[in-house]
Amino acid sequence: MPGQTVIEKIIQAHSDEEAAPGRIVWMELDVRTARDFAGANVVQNYRTHYGNSPVADASKTFFTFDCVVPAKTIPYASNQHLCRLWAREQGIRVYDVDAGIGSHVAIEEGLAYPGCTFVGTDSHLNILGAIGAFGQGMGDQDIAFAFKTGKTWFEVPPTMQVVIKGELHPPCTARDLTLAVLRELGSSGALGKAVEFTGPAIEALDLAGRITLASQITEMGGIIGFVPPSKEVLAFCRERAGREVSGVYADPDAEYCQVVEVDISNLEPLVACPPSPANVRPVRELAGTRIDSVFLGSCTNGRFEDFVAVAEVVKGEHIAPWVTASVVPATRQVYARLLREGVLETLFEAGFIVSNPGCGGCASGQIGMTGQGEVQVSTSNRNFPGKQGAGETYLASPLTAAWAALRGEIVVPG
Repeated sequence: MPGQTVIEKIIQAHSDEEAAPGRIVWMELDVRTARDFAGANVVQNYRTHYGNSPVADASKTFFTFDCVVPAKTIPYASNQHLCRLWAREQGIRVYDVDAGIGSHVAIEEGLAYPGCTFVGTDSHLNILGAIGAFGQGMGDQDIAFAFKTGKTWFEVPPTMQVVIKGELHPPCTARDLTLAVLRELGSSGALGKAVEFTGPAIEALDLAGRITLASQITEMGGIIGFVPPSKEVLAFCRERAGREVSGVYADPDAEYCQVVEVDISNLEPLVACPPSPANVRPVRELAGTRIDSVFLGSCTNGRFEDFVAVAEVVKGEHIAPWVTASVVPATRQVYARLLREGVLETLFEAGFIVSNPGCGGCASGQIGMTGQGEVQVSTSNRNFPGKQGAGETYLASPLTAAWAALRGEIVVPG
């Protein structure tokens, strides 16, 4: 019998059936969640199918509000409160509108850990591959079923291996590495597959960088992207989970459906141009493009390290007078550290608008939306028409976004 890939090992550990690619198996779930987007539908589906019966395990079931926080419309406020009231009935914890992005909260709070299975209503829940966990977004009825039973069915996907050749050198960042992979794979190159990343540059990534990389697998068509946990990541997860955790790694003789090499030896800063995250070009080719706004945040680049990188660029400077620039930390913990260490003050003095933790510009109507004809540089993960408003959005690293904010146009970061 050949060795197993990461996803095969994780599913096998949570199923009584053989976790071979193409097989549909029943999988036990360590954690099941719903966010404020679709959360009310989960509750309604649950009530329709299961009445007032208790969930399988309230200690493993959570709500995470992050899309529209605080609620900006009466319908959103009503949906959020419906979830709160039902959570009280069921004894379920709610990470409410002040907590931040659910997937990030899961990592910080130790709800997610290497090797666990974690589902929710977030299409980017596969970001948990950053710590070697299996995360997956699912529909309202599927999550209601998961709440009730603590399990789900899942088709074991084939796994492709992405080998990163070379190392990252400034001013290139984990976001530029991620865009390089997107350029190579396109929007469907990982379609229906799990991805395992390997190479010296991957091993050198800190947790924030791993989150950035894992967060864009959805835009490559992939099921999930796994980054093998480093000693530092394992130590972080142990401390947050409050117990021993171990990484899950592929066997040396694991079988891959495809092996792709991405050489970053001569990597330069990149940007994803409208209308697709896969429309990747070197920043230098876009230099001089006038911009109107900048958005810093999202599950892709909303970590403490991302904002520190921006603060180092803009300290003592001020953004261009015609530019509106906004900052949305990923979580309350990130926000608190930015406050304690003076980073938010630096950004504020440079002219940035600072908002509360959450998804920000990725959620329609929240901070970071664009108007007709507006050109924006954003650190979010999608730039499809309408995703961040009616304007045009260029996706870039925090460094590239910082320099664009200062100059009022896209420039190669210095």
